[in-house]
Order: sequence, then structure tokens, then C-alpha cells
Amino acid sequence: MKTRAATAAFVLHSHDWSESSLILDLFTRAHGRVVAVAKGAKRPYSQLRPVLLPFQRLSVAFGAKQGQDVEVWLLRQAEWAGGPAWPGGDALLPGFYANELLMRLLPRHDHLPRLFDAYVDLLPALTLPGTLHAALRAFELMVLRQLGHLPDLSLHSASGQPVNDDVLYTLHPELGVCEAQADDATLPGWLMRQLESVLQPAFEADADGLPEPLLQACALGSSGLRSVLRIVLHYHVGPQPLRTRQLMMDLQQT
Repeated sequence: MKTRAATAAFVLHSHDWSESSLILDLFTRAHGRVVAVAKGAKRPYSQLRPVLLPFQRLSVAFGAKQGQDVEVWLLRQAEWAGGPAWPGGDALLPGFYANELLMRLLPRHDHLPRLFDAYVDLLPALTLPGTLHAALRAFELMVLRQLGHLPDLSLHSASGQPVNDDVLYTLHPELGVCEAQADDATLPGWLMRQLESVLQPAFEADADGLPEPLLQACALGSSGLRSVLRIVLHYHVGPQPLRTRQLMMDLQQT
């Protein structure tokens, strides 16, 4: 069987398929999210066994007969693609949260190179002092915008008028940007406009993965932004909550 050209990839999740094989959820630069079987990967002397780990940049290739109409592709090869080992630590749960977010929201086989590049930048940003929360918010915004779930933040969605700097707004999953009510999670209009001004360039061809202006804007309102985005993300992932988010909340309470 011929093999497709290799592409950069990360393992989002894996689980046993048989006594010797694994089913992998992969995020690839060329094919988007792919579910693939790695035959023999659990065997003691398999070359795949030490490679197929989360947060390691890989170079992978799939069997040529695996088309987009096939649900599960066949992993033909996987090699470590270089780069430093991911240190984990306090960034471990946020890293798994980002992986779960991609698994729950991304359709299979959508070519999303800008989002892949943002994920590449997210991983080291999670380990740097003071950048974890801003990096997660920036990544969540890029995921929602890439998938068409995020309206223009600088405009009131119902009226189409620019938001007012001094007014508090919220982001409704169905209604878009609207003036906040008493119990809503809120962001001021000036921050909504600033976020939109840096989000649009983030998807230009020559943009960085997670542009520094976007990280800076997210840092300005990290707490409020987290609450606003949580509602939108919960709506789009469906009734089953994100397990890693709940685990992080439980750990914070204890």
C-alpha cells in the first residue's frame, strides 16, 4: 500500500483497540483532526510505542487508500519531529483541556493550518510564568472564530452598531454580542473592540500562531473573558461537560 505524504501532527488522545493496537485522535497540519488506528503500537518492541504521546510534535503518514469518506484512517508511520520535551507540571491539565476542546469541537478532516500553528504556540506558552490563562483564552477565541462560532466582537449583533466603550456586554451563544443583564458574565465595550482588532489579523496568511497582540489583549481581561467564553464553549460542546475543565475547577476548590 502506498503512503500519503508525511504531515506534522500531535496526539490528542489514544485508547486501546486490541491487545496490540491503538486508536488515536490526531491533530494534523495537512488533514486537520484525524482518527487513526496504529497497528501493533502496543507491542514491546514497536517503534511507534515511545513516539505516540501527547504534546510531542510528530511527523506522521497515513495509508493512501484512506480517504476522507473513511472514518478511521490507517497510521503507516510516525516519527518524533524534534523540539524540546514538553515539561508539563502545572501546564499538564490545561494542555489536556486544549486537547479535549479540539476533540469535541473540530470536525474530522477539515484543513485548519492556522489553528494548528496556534496549538503549536500554545503548548510552550502554557509553561511560561504569567502566560497560561491569557494563552488559553487566546486559543479558545481562535478555535471559536475558526469554526464560525464567534461573531464580530466590535459590533452589537442585533443592531449592527459599534459597541460603546463604557457599556458592559456579554456574548450569547445564539444572539451574539448584546448588552449584559444583571447576572451575565460581562466584558466592557472597549475590550470587545480591542479583542476584535487583534483577532482579525490573527488569521492572515503571515500571522504568528498565537500573535502577541492577541495574548496581550486577553491578559487585560482574562478573568471576565474566561467566564464569557465558558458559556459559549459549553453551548457548542453539547450537554456533556468538558471533563478536564471540571477537573481543573475541582482541584482549584480543594
